[in-house]
Amino acid sequence: MTVIRSTLLFVLAAVAEIGGCWLVWQAIREHRGWYFAAAGVLALGAYGCVAAFQPDAHFGRVLAAYGGVFVAGSLGWGVLVDGFRPTGWDLTGAAVCLVGAAVIIFQPRG
Repeated sequence: MTVIRSTLLFVLAAVAEIGGCWLVWQAIREHRGWYFAAAGVLALGAYGCVAAFQPDAHFGRVLAAYGGVFVAGSLGWGVLVDGFRPTGWDLTGAAVCLVGAAVIIFQPRG
């Protein structure tokens, strides 16, 4: 159950952070308006709250593992929202990051 909970929290955190960054990007780079920036700031705040619910009590470990999820999630967001087409190198890099994240967060505990 801990693995499922942790995985779901990482996915939710990725949606909040990547979505928040995308909204701020839209406000600034695409001139979408202040409400996009405000929504982005709220989403980024939600990301910080979601990350705090991870079962592991070590901030550094959680954030390091989340980095791998962020890399893969960012590519996925680009595909789904911006029409980005990743290369094989992009996908390989994302896979390496996810494996690294799994090693960090799901290591055996003594």
